[in-house]
Amino acid sequence: MTINQSTIAMSQDLTTQWLSEIQSLKQQMAELQRDRDAAWESAQKWRKLYNTEAEQRRTDTQLSQQAIASLKAELQRVQGLDTDALPDATAVTAIQQELSQIKSVDDLKTKLVTVIKERDRLLQALKTEQDNHAQTRNNLTTALGDAIDSWTRERVTEHDIQENLSLESTVNS
Repeated sequence: MTINQSTIAMSQDLTTQWLSEIQSLKQQMAELQRDRDAAWESAQKWRKLYNTEAEQRRTDTQLSQQAIASLKAELQRVQGLDTDALPDATAVTAIQQELSQIKSVDDLKTKLVTVIKERDRLLQALKTEQDNHAQTRNNLTTALGDAIDSWTRERVTEHDIQENLSLESTVNS
């Protein structure tokens, strides 16, 4: 084998190695892009779940607040407060119907105890819902942050790979 043939063989070996390395880097880059896309989809899913959960919490809170307002109105009526000051005419009517069924002091006491227990239960339910909402928000925010961090790391890695490929092509030129 002559020196020229030896040089050509070495050059072909290096070319094959470089092509193999480039192909490997392309595969790694494709995998990283798939991982990034999956992380983005996961973040979108978590964001959607968070929004759904938040909307449910707002609805539950609103319903609880309405129930509490209704109970307050009933309590005010029982205590003889001015029902005209209450903002909800439907609640006033419902309270008046409920009160018309009370015929004795014992009935009134029983109703008052029931109302107080219901108020306490609703306040506890509201507190639990608020705590659950805060926990859900924290969990989803953490998951979203993790997904964004992962995606950012992948972008940095992808940038480094592209920079290395650019350097290698400059070196080969």
